[in-house]
Amino acid sequence: MSDLKILVINEPFIPQFCRTQRWAARTRGRVLRAPDWLAYATAVLERDITKAEVRLYDFPAMNWNKIHLKHLIRNEKPDFVVLDSTTPSIFSDIECARIVKENSDAKVIMVGPHASALPEETLKLSGGSVDVIAIGEYDYTVRDIIKNFNKLREVKGICFWEKGQPVRTEKRPLIENLDELPFPAWHHLDLMKYFDGGKLYPYIDIISGRGCPNRCIFCLWPQVMHGFRYRLRSPKNVVDEIEYDIKLCPQVLRGGEFFFEDDTFTVNKKRAMEICEEILRRGLKITFSVNGRVDNADLEMFRMMKRAGCREILVGFESGVQEILDNVNKNITLEQSRKFMELARKAGLQVHACFVIGLPGETRETAKKTIEFALELDPDTVQFSGAVPFPGTKFFHLAKKEGWLKATSWEDWLQEGEQSAVIDLPGLSQKEIDHYVNLGLKKFYFRPGYMLKFLIKTRGYADLYRKIRGAYNFISYLLTNK
Repeated sequence: MSDLKILVINEPFIPQFCRTQRWAARTRGRVLRAPDWLAYATAVLERDITKAEVRLYDFPAMNWNKIHLKHLIRNEKPDFVVLDSTTPSIFSDIECARIVKENSDAKVIMVGPHASALPEETLKLSGGSVDVIAIGEYDYTVRDIIKNFNKLREVKGICFWEKGQPVRTEKRPLIENLDELPFPAWHHLDLMKYFDGGKLYPYIDIISGRGCPNRCIFCLWPQVMHGFRYRLRSPKNVVDEIEYDIKLCPQVLRGGEFFFEDDTFTVNKKRAMEICEEILRRGLKITFSVNGRVDNADLEMFRMMKRAGCREILVGFESGVQEILDNVNKNITLEQSRKFMELARKAGLQVHACFVIGLPGETRETAKKTIEFALELDPDTVQFSGAVPFPGTKFFHLAKKEGWLKATSWEDWLQEGEQSAVIDLPGLSQKEIDHYVNLGLKKFYFRPGYMLKFLIKTRGYADLYRKIRGAYNFISYLLTNK
């Protein structure tokens, strides 16, 4: 018999909402990504709290709503419930906490970027429905809260109620030895439910390192959750996880891929190549993709990655205007972007290029130049996003200071579930930001030559399914957002 029952929940919001994306929203390609950070916390709880029954529920993947949440809480009668948080969903997240409180005696712990950026405000908004907030990297914090609930002052990195007021404890150091963490608790989830039209199906996230040494003013995760130092797992530990995942989901070998969700997998050439060498040494016939940066382009590394099974690099080119790149502290040049494309092609790697419209200094002319730059680079796929200043980032503070922020409520971060601009720049309005995002997508994807290449380069039935589903999702979005 378990002494404690703990539910870790990726709670419901709007249909197809993806919390774990860097821009939390219902994405244009209707991406559904597994709740990897919650899966890590679940695995820690299973390992470190004896006689506890721990379960991970992903409501979006199961298409469950708040009625399902109420029934689950009533039936399970948990002692603790862990809920996630994002800026667009925060009022809904608090409502979910309220549902937990109204239907059980459970203590509610909230994690995630919004609650981490604004812990005192979030506690007050919850009106007592949230008991404790784990600030930032929370794998061990959640465990320590549960183990020490009657002496929360001793737990680092939290904000909790004391005598009717929010109290914040000493900052928790980041986890130094990531190899000590258990592998994510994927055994609670059906990994075949997760889909991204830009990745092979099925795909499984691997996080081989945390943090990012770069300081782009708009990027949420390093500033709020995982810091600016790239902390690395050992190549052996990373490839051990790959083998573990293959046993859980062997379909990943039949047309699927692994995706390295590190902020920048390529920032450490030596370590990136060591992971590839370990994959090759074990004779693993896998496909994988990674996040990278244009200033880390290296032909030797790219060729090694290709040999080990790398298919694609996802890269933030962001803008086709040097002044805007400088404004956001991107620390790259347009020439580096062009060189990156040249080397990636030489190595036979595909490139998914990410661009952002609406960064400081953006005008109609610069937005058009960025679209032209994307067409000039001619990557395999692109993503255009409207710049969103999330709480806890330098971009958010700048937008507030300059009077650019037009959203008056956290609910304004989405419009009818879609990502929407929330700022007015001196040279570009909210509506125009959305217009140029959609224009960039249409100009790139609706080229006859691209459509032909899209159909010809298909890797089998799983890839055909991925392309048809992704194209349907994407075209449906564009047709309703003209």
